[in-house]
Amino acid sequence: MGTSVHADTGVAKKSPIHESWKPFLNSEFEKPYFKNLSEFLKAEYNTKKIYPPKSYVFRAFSTDLDKVSVVILGQDPYHTPGAAMGLAFSVPKDAEIPPSLLNIYKEIEDDLGSPSICAGAGDLSAWQEQGVLLLNNVLTVESHRAGSHRGHGWETFTEAAVRYLNDTRDHIVFILWGRDARSKKPLIDSSKHLILESAHPSPLSAHAGFFGSKPFSGANEFLRGHGLSEIRW
Repeated sequence: MGTSVHADTGVAKKSPIHESWKPFLNSEFEKPYFKNLSEFLKAEYNTKKIYPPKSYVFRAFSTDLDKVSVVILGQDPYHTPGAAMGLAFSVPKDAEIPPSLLNIYKEIEDDLGSPSICAGAGDLSAWQEQGVLLLNNVLTVESHRAGSHRGHGWETFTEAAVRYLNDTRDHIVFILWGRDARSKKPLIDSSKHLILESAHPSPLSAHAGFFGSKPFSGANEFLRGHGLSEIRW
């Protein structure tokens, strides 16, 4: 795979970025906003406990761009030790499954009538391997301070990523959970992509529209209708 990165940031030096994303990422890395973000992240990683580890920050972009058929947008990484792994909502196999992900698994079983293929652990890499891009709105966070890296440039970066997907691909399912994710809706052309939006799966909001939203069957119906492979959720 390999990667390229602006010299002033160490964040992406070991991140497993897929070759297909390099034109987009290298372009963004050279923009003034990203250079400012890089300086901020350098100071944060040098002086505080930041998640995920540097080598996992861009892990979502190890998904082959040409195979992306579903995008799930989250908020920011888990801010507790050993949880964030660079994929939205996912945690390492040996980590405790977070409440939001437990609610996602519950909705999968209610929606599809069978458990998630990932149930029993919190690692969603099996979804990523099928072309599900698990992207947070903000890609880093300070330990035990949810939302602490908002407003430093990540939102600009992920907006650019959504625009790039919208413009260069057809028939993607965009699953937008929660206010942060739903803010990206105006960037998506609903005439060629499917937008599925609801409340966030957090226990604080899941009963306000996430449960019963049936995004997983909805995504597969759209993909099937366009001759694309369904996701084994």
